Amino acid sequence: MENPLKSTNMRGNLLIFRLDWISIFLLLFLIGFGWVNIYSTTVGNDLSGPLLDLGTFYGKQLFFAILSLIVVILYSFIPDQFIERFSSLFYLIGIALLLGLFVFGKTIAGATSWYDLGPFNFQPSELMKMIVALALAKYLSETQVNLRYSVHQGYAVLLLVLPSILVIAQPDPGSALVFFSLFLVLFREGLPLYYLTFVLSFILAFAATLKFGLTYTFIGALALYLSYLWLKPKRLKTPTWFTISYSVILFTIIGSTTWVYNSVFKQHHRDRFSLWLNLETNEDRLLDIKQSIGYNTYQAKQAIASGRWSGKGFLEGTRTKGDFVPAQHSDYIFSSVGEEWGFLTSVIVVLAFVALLLRFIYLADRQKKAFHRIYGYGITSILFIHFGINIGMVLGMLPTIGIPLPFFSYGGSSLLFFCLMCYIFLKMDANRLKTHFD
Repeated sequence: MENPLKSTNMRGNLLIFRLDWISIFLLLFLIGFGWVNIYSTTVGNDLSGPLLDLGTFYGKQLFFAILSLIVVILYSFIPDQFIERFSSLFYLIGIALLLGLFVFGKTIAGATSWYDLGPFNFQPSELMKMIVALALAKYLSETQVNLRYSVHQGYAVLLLVLPSILVIAQPDPGSALVFFSLFLVLFREGLPLYYLTFVLSFILAFAATLKFGLTYTFIGALALYLSYLWLKPKRLKTPTWFTISYSVILFTIIGSTTWVYNSVFKQHHRDRFSLWLNLETNEDRLLDIKQSIGYNTYQAKQAIASGRWSGKGFLEGTRTKGDFVPAQHSDYIFSSVGEEWGFLTSVIVVLAFVALLLRFIYLADRQKKAFHRIYGYGITSILFIHFGINIGMVLGMLPTIGIPLPFFSYGGSSLLFFCLMCYIFLKMDANRLKTHFD
């Protein structure tokens, strides 16, 4: 008769039984439903072709989904210590790949962000997101690192800024913004919160100056700043250099906003801000903007609205079939969810993303090793910024930025590295429990 205790120990020693299956089921749902929507937006009228047709978007995405599964299985045999030990080397390789784009890169839609590998294109910035999360976790987990010291703050920020600069130069500002999401990890690990106030207030000041004008914004900012100095609790200490430099930079930004907007921004940047902040008062000009730079967002919102509560049905989206929404299989794929599956299913998709993010935070908090915990926070930040900005962009709540929806938007490199990025963390979490069965 089999010993029940021995059977339990055997199951505990197998990786598959130690993985967090709540996270895996959420991931499988998002990947599977994402592929269904890519199929719907790209299949056309001929439904008789094979699903694994590499000449189609849905065929390539299915291929990369299968490839992702193979890569994940192969990674199961690699010790966690390997990825931690060589994180710095991976970072250097990633920087080299980004630099190589300026010599060997392929330009698509105005951005030199890909390597041409024949039937497929490889986008190193997708790999670099995972690498930067690993490198940041490696650095912050070192015992001598303390984010209260400026030298350690500077090195951590450099890890994030260097790849961002290279990606912006491609130009791909959307992907660059993702690297800055990792600042959330720095705050979680002890970076003083006044830095967050520093950045957010600058962004708000810039937007407020455009929306309400220089005079009103200056008076409002001055009133708030003086109120803060007067009412600030004594226990809340900020360095003198911060208080002085903050005020100087804040009012410099307010004073220079109009010049930056008119002289530095290009016309399409100004149009996006104008549409987002509702700055344009001329109805004819506003219509021109909606039909040009705001066309995608406008059509996406119309497609979502047309789906109402329950949607028009799979393959029944009239706006999808009519190609009303450009790039609907990539950045704007959530509009096909709204049109064909309706509001209720769209809410389920959003809740699935939220559940995955909350689950990853829970898993990160219970890690025994600092490296594993910080990496968990890192990938959660990356997924959060992708999810939040993409949905906000499609709904017209945020300006148009080229950021895909994880596991939904078409892109082989994106899907492969999102899957690997998440599985690396799930394997770390699974091995946290391994000692319980030794």
